[in-house]
Amino acid sequence: MGKQSQSLADALASLPDEERIVLTLYYLKSMSSSEIATLLGVPERSAESIIKQGKSRLSAILGI
Repeated sequence: MGKQSQSLADALASLPDEERIVLTLYYLKSMSSSEIATLLGVPERSAESIIKQGKSRLSAILGI
């Protein structure tokens, strides 16, 4: 694993479980917010909010 890949993996691992799971589904499994909401049994707006929070926290961790 390259240095950037390891940094991203470490950053993802440091996220709260809910955000880590949702971002993994969103980016790595290419699931839509609607599909994630259905899978988690939450409203779509909640899934979208978790994605947004996770993206923001991940950016802060990575310093971008």
